Amino acid sequence: MTASVELGDIERVRPAVEKVAVRTPLFNSRVLTELAGGSISGGPGPRVVLKAENLQRTGSFKIRGVQAKLAALGDAGHAGIVVASAGNHAQAAAFGAREAGISCHVFMPTDASISKAEATKAYGATVELGGESVDACLAMAAERAGRTGEILVHPFNDLAVIAGQGTLGLELAEDISDLSLVIVPLGGGGLVSGIAIAVKTLRPSVRVVAVQAARCAPYLRMLEVGHLVEVQAGTTLADGIAIKRPGELTLPLLREFVDDVVEVGEDEIADAMVLLLERAKLVVEGAGAVGVAALLAGAIEVPRQGTTAVVLSGGNVDTGLLAPAIRRHETNAGRRLVLFARISDRPAQLARLLAIVGAAGANLVTVEHLREGWDLHVRETAVHLVLETRNPEHADAVMRAAREEGYEIQRVGHSHLPSGIASWSPAPKTSEEPD
Repeated sequence: MTASVELGDIERVRPAVEKVAVRTPLFNSRVLTELAGGSISGGPGPRVVLKAENLQRTGSFKIRGVQAKLAALGDAGHAGIVVASAGNHAQAAAFGAREAGISCHVFMPTDASISKAEATKAYGATVELGGESVDACLAMAAERAGRTGEILVHPFNDLAVIAGQGTLGLELAEDISDLSLVIVPLGGGGLVSGIAIAVKTLRPSVRVVAVQAARCAPYLRMLEVGHLVEVQAGTTLADGIAIKRPGELTLPLLREFVDDVVEVGEDEIADAMVLLLERAKLVVEGAGAVGVAALLAGAIEVPRQGTTAVVLSGGNVDTGLLAPAIRRHETNAGRRLVLFARISDRPAQLARLLAIVGAAGANLVTVEHLREGWDLHVRETAVHLVLETRNPEHADAVMRAAREEGYEIQRVGHSHLPSGIASWSPAPKTSEEPD
């Protein structure tokens, strides 16, 4: 293989990749298409589709690169492999090693996703938790490889791995005749580099845009200064792309083949995860949802003609993260109303308030008395109410009903969603296609 990656390299590794990886489906996205001004029923205008790599074996695109690397190693792979990963690369490496009948040793950050760590163990790998970041784990993995003779399989800074990820780009070019834009999550850069090389070699007019999480976005700075720099990474829902210092191989490839890099915040990522769950019926992790987040936030302009493909790179998310994201969305969308109320500390006052709420059509989820730590009159108490409501208008009506009866109430934790997201509240479907 040459010092870079070319289309021929990607095509050569494709048979090895396809022995394990599946050709993941494309789903029309009505909500994203309509936000872009198009319609999935056809006709002129843009269309947005989702490349559901979250449905890939081991739950992410990473299996493609791992299979390509194992094929390139040949007999040398019998020494076993060692990897560092926040989870997706770890699972792919463990699965690939099991299929090849070789050992796999994995280093994962201390705060790595529990579900990803357990899944990696279930595939037969030895897992060590330690280090504050993937970068720290990479150092530990490299040290072990030098000491034991095992082969370090880097998650992105490897030509064979990049070529393997590029097979996803081949599928996009083959499956979408009017492809105009590809939106790809960006962590270390292996995925977007491979996709961009394949797509832009076959279709030079297609734009490729990469998306980073704002709390860990080193490429924006690197593309400005022209060399590798390290950034401080904050805690992010997109842990799978939280790479502080990408590799020497991927930076020049991004500069050559990727048209733009944008970033998105944590709220946008959470909203995108819930949208995909609610409307597309797809479980997508934060790193896999950043492309959708960028569209919802207006960070990327969709071409007026042709098809935009958004790569959903992975679906390995801890279920414990989904519930808070869903609750947040329900609150912001006006379907979950959180209230703080002052009431007289006399018998039946709470019952009267709840009767008013019930008569207004709201459903009580929880109620809690707050007697200490608040500036209350000695004959007052405070209550914290969580209510289910139908929409923002209904939530406002519930509040008006309580205030008209003399209750001092205020909404807690409410913020309006961006204008684009507000339009994806549940609506009747007009076709049997996935939304």
